[in-house]
Amino acid sequence: MNDLYINANNPIQHRKVYLIGGGIASLASAAYFIKDGQINPANITIYEELNIAGGSLDGSGSPEDGYVMRGGRMLNFSYLCTYDLFSFIPSLADPGITVLDEIKAFNQNLKTHSLARLVEGGQILDVSSMGFSNKDRLDLIEIMAVSESHLGTRRINEWFEPEFFKTNFWFMWDTMFAFQPWHSAVEFKRYLHRFIHEFKRINTLAGVDRTPYNQFDSLAKPLIEWLKQRGVQFEMGVRVTDLDFSLTGEKKTVEQIQLVKDGQKKSINIRVNDMVLVTIGSMTADSSLGSMHSAPLLISDKRDGCWQLWETIAKKSEQFGHPAVFDNRVDESKWESFTVTCQGTKFFALMEEFSGNKAGTGGLVTFKDSNWLMSIVLAFQPHFIGQPDNVTVFWGYGLYPDKAGNFVKKKMSDCTGTEILTELFTHLEFDEFIDELLKASNCIPCMLPYITSQFLTRAPGDRPQVIPEISENLAFIGQFAEVPDDVVFTVEYSVRTAQTAVYGLLELDKKPIPLYKGDHHIDVLFDALKTTLT
Repeated sequence: MNDLYINANNPIQHRKVYLIGGGIASLASAAYFIKDGQINPANITIYEELNIAGGSLDGSGSPEDGYVMRGGRMLNFSYLCTYDLFSFIPSLADPGITVLDEIKAFNQNLKTHSLARLVEGGQILDVSSMGFSNKDRLDLIEIMAVSESHLGTRRINEWFEPEFFKTNFWFMWDTMFAFQPWHSAVEFKRYLHRFIHEFKRINTLAGVDRTPYNQFDSLAKPLIEWLKQRGVQFEMGVRVTDLDFSLTGEKKTVEQIQLVKDGQKKSINIRVNDMVLVTIGSMTADSSLGSMHSAPLLISDKRDGCWQLWETIAKKSEQFGHPAVFDNRVDESKWESFTVTCQGTKFFALMEEFSGNKAGTGGLVTFKDSNWLMSIVLAFQPHFIGQPDNVTVFWGYGLYPDKAGNFVKKKMSDCTGTEILTELFTHLEFDEFIDELLKASNCIPCMLPYITSQFLTRAPGDRPQVIPEISENLAFIGQFAEVPDDVVFTVEYSVRTAQTAVYGLLELDKKPIPLYKGDHHIDVLFDALKTTLT
């Protein structure tokens, strides 16, 4: 964790790096440029359209106005790139240890073991059986065995029988990872391989690692602080609109960045040896917040700049991907989340009595009979740095926001925070406490039009390579660049693209950390097989 030595005579340190987007992919790239690439931190600039970095690893608000998390990312011991990154970032609470040390200690002391993974009719279901038919088992084995090219652009529901989507396994798997039946069979296959080691404990979520606070406070904030302390330049409120290229032989080289700052257009000249990394697309772009008295808006006209930028760049080469595959099917990619700030601990006490889990030990509680397919999770408290002792915060989401509720006969997308909580409390059969709980709660709904866009059916080439063959000094990072075998919708995927970009652009004798492949371990395969037979 010591400061890195800067050698002014090392020519590589004088190269400049321009990172477009302030999410975890860019932050990780900056960290690896410094640590492994020995780039002078003062030569690294991050452009972010918002006024705060962190991207989808967000968390903000106050006890008075309500806290907000648009989403949450679970961690896992197999996230080798993510854990490597945070093995050299100091903890904010104790700079003598790393963020990784902090995460490991937290999860050692607070074990996840859900006792109420699925709920139906107000009762906790027995999920010791996955509920597979023999046909389901054969289909699972076959989808893991066939190639991605064989699956092509098929949807999950084009591979499995309709009854598969009524199994305990599906309800636990799809809400844990946010899959929908119409999502890509290729992405589903990748998840089966990537998380086969979690089959045996999917009903308890015992393999999930948590962060001590929300992921902005626990991950993004210490990483941003580390970068700033070393001199990385953060340019906030900047919208990058285009990249200009020159052509040398068959290679394209970025020679200018076009941007808008404070309403003024500017051009940034890129020198021969400088590097440009672009976070393409965004799963949290154009998100909209509601309140206890208003529903969030569905924004689908690409007001945020990230999709527009990728669409503009993509016109300049087939190797730059096809963003329309991901940003033009909002009805297939949206869902709605909600963050609830409670004055007092009444709801948490009722949930502990109902579920048998103390906050932070249970993971997702999914309401199997919910028309919205609603799930909630009660994190260990406090979940925000500075959160008062008498304030509790929980998060939830619904995969089907266009369906009418079971009790509140409105689409989730049309519901206020009050109506969402009324639906939730009624599912839990907390009827006698509804008025009391509503008075103590501030529910802020969030509509996310592109949240699962990376799961949409796609063909090879729709996601560009991290470093396209035609590129001289450009790399694509984040959830919409292609990384063979790894799975999107994870922090790990973004960090892996960062490692791939940094090591590739600098031509270092270093590769991204190899994937953990549980399906190469006989004991993991045996445990998974046993689970499918229950």
